[in-house]
Amino acid sequence: MKIEVKPIGTVKREDQTKIIVENEYVDALEKIECFSHLIIIYWLHKVEDNHRKIVKIKPKLKETPTLGVFATRFPARPNPIGLTTVKLLKRNGSTLIVDGLDAEDGTPILDIKPYIPIYDEPKGRVKLPKWVEKHIKNHKHFENHTYKDILKMIEQYYRIQ
Repeated sequence: MKIEVKPIGTVKREDQTKIIVENEYVDALEKIECFSHLIIIYWLHKVEDNHRKIVKIKPKLKETPTLGVFATRFPARPNPIGLTTVKLLKRNGSTLIVDGLDAEDGTPILDIKPYIPIYDEPKGRVKLPKWVEKHIKNHKHFENHTYKDILKMIEQYYRIQ
């Protein structure tokens, strides 16, 4: 099986976060401004090949156990794909101005989907492990992690092993 992925745009971080869509896909944005929120799928382009082999990670938080990468939001994973729901602030031609995108400048955008609650909200009660609940409560203390900080955590874990 051969899988090919082609970026449809790029993240541009300036005074506001922008998604610049390639000219060939501008028509695909028709009526996108009718939605308040979008799901952005992107490629974590700074993940190195050796980090794509990592299957377990120990986050810095003491109460968090060692986790399989599929039980984390860490960028180091077999296929470094990011997924974030953002607020669409404005569309200006091929440019989308968004709020809440956790991707760096230059990040390739793979796809954009409208957020539709009936399809995108979880069905039933959401269950989270205690360490995730604690992290969410204290999130303001950890929101300044840069991509380099996260990679350093990963590298420190694997040096210890």
